[in-house]
Amino acid sequence: MPHVPGGLSIRVDDLADPRVRELVALHVGSMLADSPPGTSYALDLTGLTGPGMTVWTAWADHDLAGMVALSATGELKSMRTHPDHLRRGVAAALLVHVLDRARARGLDQVVLETGTGPAFAPAVALYRRHGFVDRGPFGTYVGGPDNQFLELRLS
Repeated sequence: MPHVPGGLSIRVDDLADPRVRELVALHVGSMLADSPPGTSYALDLTGLTGPGMTVWTAWADHDLAGMVALSATGELKSMRTHPDHLRRGVAAALLVHVLDRARARGLDQVVLETGTGPAFAPAVALYRRHGFVDRGPFGTYVGGPDNQFLELRLS
């Protein structure tokens, strides 16, 4: 398991651990609560274990600190810090990790869709600090007032 600053270890995860499943459920529930009906695209366990998806979890000793997923096409999905580990650099460490893995896979860019409400502001600020910029909808997404699209060119 790679060690990252702050004593975190990040590993590929199969989502079998009940603690990870609880964090996925918390993430999906939060995204549904913070988004108008029909505008949340958070992946549940089925989506996160689907073809072409890789999930990494961050651990502080034996405590789950957070998770992030990346699709084979370079879409960042389901980044979430465990509530007990907020504001400790977990999300930044996960983001750096997933960007490193995207580069290692030879991806040209990483893209994401996220919400526009206040609950999404900390994540958007993190993405922007790491160089993400606005872009238009991609894949099957349709733009609207409740979502925004960002990208980071890796090459």
